[in-house]
Amino acid sequence: MKTIRLKNMKIYAYHGVNKHEKKFGAEFQIDLELTYNNKSFISDKLKDVINYEELYVDVENCVKENKFNLIEALAEKISNDIMLKYTVVESSVVRVRKPFAPIKGIFDNIEFEIVKKRNDYE
Repeated sequence: MKTIRLKNMKIYAYHGVNKHEKKFGAEFQIDLELTYNNKSFISDKLKDVINYEELYVDVENCVKENKFNLIEALAEKISNDIMLKYTVVESSVVRVRKPFAPIKGIFDNIEFEIVKKRNDYE
């Protein structure tokens, strides 16, 4: 099994429950971890693997083009989009962090994680 990870992608977007979040936006941090069992690594050709630049753009577009109240819904959308487009992927882990969540308290961030398996889509 092979794994590709994109860690701590920082994307500015307009998700949240509060009017302030919807109007002014905030930074969201996303981790993506994909496992797949592709035997084409021997070719050393980009066309035979998951192109991580394309993967980044897919996640960025998903985050920027959609608007959700909850980071849970955002994570679900990212996960579904990735699993449907990249059919070679056996499992995915998506983490969405909101470092500046508008809640009272001291914390680094709020994080939601979703794990999907290929058989969730069959």
